[in-house]
Formats: sequence, C-alpha cells, structure tokens
Amino acid sequence: MEGNGFPQGFLWGAATASAQVEGGWNEGGRTPSIWDVASPKKIKHGENCHTASDHFHHWKEDVALMKEIGLKSYRFSVSWSRVMPEEGKINPEGIAFYKNLVHELVEAGIEPLVTIYHWDMPVWVHKMGGWRSKKIVPLFEEYTKVVVDALSDQVTWWMTMNEPQCFILNGYMAGQHAPFEHAVLEMSKILENTMLAHAAAANAIRANAKKPPKVGIAMATGCFVPENETPEAIQKSYHDTFEKGMGAVSNALWMEPMLAGRPSKAFGVYKVNEATAKAAHVPLDFVGINVYQPMNTSEWGGDGKPQKPGAPKTAMGWTVDGRVLYWTARFLYERYHLPIMVTENGMAENDFICLDGKVHDGMRIDFLHRYLRELKRACDEGIPVLGYQHWSLMDNFEWAEGYDPRFGLIYVDFETGKRTLKDSAYEYAEVIRSNGSTL
Repeated sequence: MEGNGFPQGFLWGAATASAQVEGGWNEGGRTPSIWDVASPKKIKHGENCHTASDHFHHWKEDVALMKEIGLKSYRFSVSWSRVMPEEGKINPEGIAFYKNLVHELVEAGIEPLVTIYHWDMPVWVHKMGGWRSKKIVPLFEEYTKVVVDALSDQVTWWMTMNEPQCFILNGYMAGQHAPFEHAVLEMSKILENTMLAHAAAANAIRANAKKPPKVGIAMATGCFVPENETPEAIQKSYHDTFEKGMGAVSNALWMEPMLAGRPSKAFGVYKVNEATAKAAHVPLDFVGINVYQPMNTSEWGGDGKPQKPGAPKTAMGWTVDGRVLYWTARFLYERYHLPIMVTENGMAENDFICLDGKVHDGMRIDFLHRYLRELKRACDEGIPVLGYQHWSLMDNFEWAEGYDPRFGLIYVDFETGKRTLKDSAYEYAEVIRSNGSTL
C-alpha cells in the first residue's frame, strides 16, 4: 500500500464509449450503427449521436486533458462500423484512428483499456440478424481479431463487451434502446448468442494478442445493500443480489454462465442451459463492474419499500449510496473469485458554465468521495481491486436520454465542441496524485 491510499499501481482512470463521444458518424470510411439510424422519436428532444462530443476530431486535445487530470488509464470502446464498415472489409482509416489514439495515450503515460463492443452494432450486422442470429458469433470473433491485430502491440487490457444485460434487455426486451425491439419470446436464444460471442472474442484475444493480455468483461451490476452489518442482514443481501428481481435478471442470469459455467434462469422464462453455460465460460483475468445505485431501489424488483422523501438522487433519478460499491465488489469476489475492475461509476448532474467561466459540480465531488471511500474499504479488506474508471471522462450522448444528463469530468459545449475541466476533474486529479489518501 502507498500511505493510507489504494494499492500501488492502481489504475485510476475514466471511461467513454464510441457511440457516445466520437461523432464523425459518416466520416473516415465509417458506416452507420443502429444508434445512428435510431428514430428521432426514440431519443429525447429528437437528438442523435452523429456529432456527440466530437472526439473524432478532438482526440488529441482530449488525451492532453486526460494527462492534465493525471489519469493512469483510459477505458474506451471501438466502433465496429468504423473498423469494419461492411462484411469482410477492413477500413484502414478506422484502424489508423484507433492506432493513433492508442499511441497518443501510451506516449502520455496512460494505459489504454479497450472495450471491443459498447452497444453500437453496425447496421449491416443488424440486417444479418444481429444478436438474434447465430451468425453473430463468427462475425464478432472476426471483428475482435481485426481489433486485436491492430492494437495489441500496445494494449494489454481488454473487455469483450459492455453490459450485455443492458444492450440485450433494453434493446430486445424493453425496446428502450437500439434496435428498439420486443423479442421477448426469443430471449433465451439471444442470451445464448451473446454469451457464445463473448467466449469466442475472449478466446480470440488470448490466441492473437501480440503482448500478454488481461481479458475481462464489463458487467452492469450492483447489489442489495444490507440494512445493517449483522451476519443475517448480510446473508439476506447476498442471497437477494443473485436471486431477487434485478439480482436475478441482471446478475445471476448472465454471470453464472459467463463467470462460473453454471446454468441460470430468471422470471421462469429466460434460461441458459448447461451446455451453453459451459461454452460461455472462458477463463478471465478480471470482471469489470459498472455500479451506480443499490438494487434495493430498482424499478425491476427492489425491496418494495418506499424511499424516504427527499432521498439523494442524481439527475437520472438514481439513488446516491456509496455503500453499493463496497458490497458489490465484495459479493462478486466472494462468489466468482475474480479480481475486480470498476469499469464505470459516476453521476449525472445538470451542470452548466457559471458566470466565472467554471463548472462548479460540488455534488459530483461529494459523490466521488462517498463511493471511493467504500471502494477503499474493499481494498483494505483484501479484495483485489485493480482500478477505478470514472464514468465519464466527458459529457456525452446518454443514449435515449439525449444530451441533458451530464456525467463528465469535462464539460462539453455540444454546439462549439469547447471543453472545460469541471471542479470534479481538479478534485479527481488530487485523488489520483495522492493515490486516494486524501479521501
């Protein structure tokens, strides 16, 4: 340990996703993704991600800002459409964009953490059936090989996909995210295709990486926070975290097969059989956890207890309770025995440029301290936590919510592209400089 801080070599970072920040949707040989062609009626204010944060044109400036904050790592995703604009075709301009980005990061002393897929399926893949078709497995494997071949001389850390729970359940069940479908009766088949694609990608990374890789997956997760710390309350929360409501459908349904090779089911209808579970389970070096709020308050089967009036919430209406980060890390490590990487954690706020030209986001600073103190508790108790990736590096396109919710450490003027470091960016810089001992 370093002082009273986090483990030495801790990967302090921030995260983004290609569809949410890049823009340049029809530039550099790129073809559209399912988010680029989303109906304006599906996104607040009829907005789209065609320009987003314009990272495609500002990437050098953005890396310089990361260096100014002092980031040790940066988690980003690759746009499948930019790298492979049509079946079997590799786009040299798209490859060059990511190679240049990775080179710039490494030169700045920032470890690149690459997510192969973060929700932006190419339209051409969707037309072939997308996650509903078995064709997705070889297609995803081929795409992964292309990315690994291009970047693995400088990239060690890899995630096959981000939050399969969300892009499948929101995209194909609830119909709230692209491709905005309701394939409820096909869900078991879709689960199988997604899990087998993950396994194929993980194996492809191991087989083709030019330097020894660290392979994982970023999971949408959370837990039921115990009412108190009696053994009974802790055991109940652990049980509910994998058996009840969101715990069953977001955690166990996906994690049991992918992280342990065990069959799973949820709602009595969605099932992953033993053969698929075994095939979906490949050795991983870590599990990424995207954690925001306790499951106790989830709309999908929380405790059913009304929240106290005026309970703290973010601009997305998500409950603020830092304990969820500690208990999620603890419960997942106890169950799956994999090192933990916090791949997303942060809060949306209604930030704006103040009269003094600065962005005073005190709530985000408070949030950061609350959650990181709980993460430090996990480290102090011997849970192997590898790093923390704040969501998000910059304000961006928040999917169906459009541009209203601002998650960034960096304020983005979406009309001009101008970047402004928020107060939270300076505070995070101090946390990183002290390796968390200032918390």
